[in-house]
Amino acid sequence: MSQNQLAQESSPYLRLHADNPVHWRPWGPEAFAEAEAQNKPVLLSVGYTACHWCHVMNHESFADAQTAELMNANYINIKVDREERPDIDQLYQTAAQTMGASGGWPLTMFLTPKGEPFFPGTYFPKEERFGQPPFKRVLEDVARIYREQPEPIAATIDRVQQSLANIWARDMRGDLNPMALDMASVHIAQRFDIFYGGPTGAPKFPTVTSLELLWRAYLRTGAPQFYQVVQTSLDNMCMGGIYDHVGGGFARYSVDERWLVPHFEKMLYDNAQLIDVLTLVWQNNRNPLYFERIQESVAFVLRDMKVGDAFASSYDADSEGEEGKFYVWTEAEIDAALAGTFSQRFKQVYNIQAQGNWEGKNILHRMGAPYPMPEADEALFRRQRELLLAARNKRVAPLRDDKVLADWNGMMITALAHAGAACNRLEWIEAATRAFDFVVKSMSTGDRLSHSWHNGQNQHTGFADDYAHMARAALALWEVTQQERFLDRAKAWTDVLNEHFWDMQTGGYFQTSDDSEVLFFRPRTVFDQAVASANGTMLTVLAKLHFATADANYRERSNAVVGAFSGELNRASASMASYLNGLETIMTGLQIIIVGPKAHAKTQELLAAVHGRSITHRTLIVVDPDDQLPEAHPAYGKTMQNGQPTAYICVRNTCSPAITNAVQLSQSLQLPARPPGQA
Repeated sequence: MSQNQLAQESSPYLRLHADNPVHWRPWGPEAFAEAEAQNKPVLLSVGYTACHWCHVMNHESFADAQTAELMNANYINIKVDREERPDIDQLYQTAAQTMGASGGWPLTMFLTPKGEPFFPGTYFPKEERFGQPPFKRVLEDVARIYREQPEPIAATIDRVQQSLANIWARDMRGDLNPMALDMASVHIAQRFDIFYGGPTGAPKFPTVTSLELLWRAYLRTGAPQFYQVVQTSLDNMCMGGIYDHVGGGFARYSVDERWLVPHFEKMLYDNAQLIDVLTLVWQNNRNPLYFERIQESVAFVLRDMKVGDAFASSYDADSEGEEGKFYVWTEAEIDAALAGTFSQRFKQVYNIQAQGNWEGKNILHRMGAPYPMPEADEALFRRQRELLLAARNKRVAPLRDDKVLADWNGMMITALAHAGAACNRLEWIEAATRAFDFVVKSMSTGDRLSHSWHNGQNQHTGFADDYAHMARAALALWEVTQQERFLDRAKAWTDVLNEHFWDMQTGGYFQTSDDSEVLFFRPRTVFDQAVASANGTMLTVLAKLHFATADANYRERSNAVVGAFSGELNRASASMASYLNGLETIMTGLQIIIVGPKAHAKTQELLAAVHGRSITHRTLIVVDPDDQLPEAHPAYGKTMQNGQPTAYICVRNTCSPAITNAVQLSQSLQLPARPPGQA
């Protein structure tokens, strides 16, 4: 007899549905074989733990006995955690969009027993509203269409296949315009909101890969317009409600154009990327706001996101069945928590209103208030925020999805390594190292990665994103610590990508390996989503490996990735920021070589000078005086001068004269170049 089969799944999201009267199955061949045997369509529902509308649909429909009866009678029902199976999610999200649906979560897709999509949807309400039909009517209509209209369904499947082939399987090669970087940067900047930053309109997502592209454009050109776009975006995110002013960390997006009202879920990848880009910009302008947000966000991650030595995936938007309840305040709650601490001043600065500033409650933000205020005021605010955090910790907290994902952990490891080096916080680098070692020890079999880990159980063979982001993390730790084991890991994971993910026809990496589960289409993409694409990330990884080793194989493979997608730049450069960032790293060929004992005080001074500068595209190498770079390396044969640790700045195949003074090295690395006489 059929029943709900999710109770033993490792995914916290799937287990949230284990008590539904719906006879859910996990994704797998058994479910599709059952659909084939019973000649039933498949109802595929894709979501994730932190998704508000996933919870709404669960409460309204999946927990409803009548709805469940319709689902069980007419469908084989499969539940998928999109974070555990990004391959399934990307495949059917893209299919839904080719069929005219908007995409998003929860994704509700109707499939044939072969996994072919024929009817798309996202959230369906229990009763008709928002112009959407009630879910039960959809269930009845789709089941009838499946039984009675096989020809239109077959035609729809053919159209979807052709559309996916056009998106993922077409030849994307083409001539590379030498002005591609600057043209794309201008094009993307024109889409940004000049008043509040971020992409124009609402809802508003951080789009960090694009912010990094614009920051690189400023460092490359010195054009103040790029600086202004980035600063406006980061200032408003750091002061707005998308930032958690009490507990630190950023929410996934803002529902309005001013960054005031967050969608309250917190994702590991957003915080990793924002810590990283804030670090890059702070290295240049030393903005105290950015420094504070880096520190507070890292504190949030190390306090609330740790799973052993690794990091959890997300925090839910809801608590006690209500979106944002954990994070918002009434004026009376603020007064009670801050009794005796001059709460009126806090309420003025953080925009607390008696009637609330959002649905009768208050979202804390500092929009419109100057920053920083006098140190006495800021010290008071810090103490008051600590009191509010202590009060908030007594509330029912949102659900934390404590599965560990290799790719998202790779992003946080990279961010902690970069921020730790820039801010001279050794404990952050140590936390990054422990997380890295967790992935190597607990999520690896030889050189092969698992994508997901939960309670000692690995799930799903690694995707290209896992290898790309963990290889980038390995290189970040190598540049910070100069431990060769990290460089060796980056090489090994790149070898796996080259062997099992490479597209032999037109180049680039597929999302899935050649020995993983076969879906009805195998995506190969260069377009960034909420995070950088694997192909874009690998351009940076391959470039750094070539610079570090002088191995021509890495150069050839990076050129092959560039060529595989270069034809898309004229059409879709706005979605290719990570590719363009990697392209700049390749084209610039900037390496900073320090020859000297790693523990020598002068070596450390030179390293500090490098870490103190915002240089997005450099590769940093420390060479012991007893060692030697490969003969093909432009700095081959370079030695210490006068017995002192010495730096060389190499651009492509040309190296600077020797630099032994840390101040001189820092000045040489100052970007963008300042006009003569300017301080």
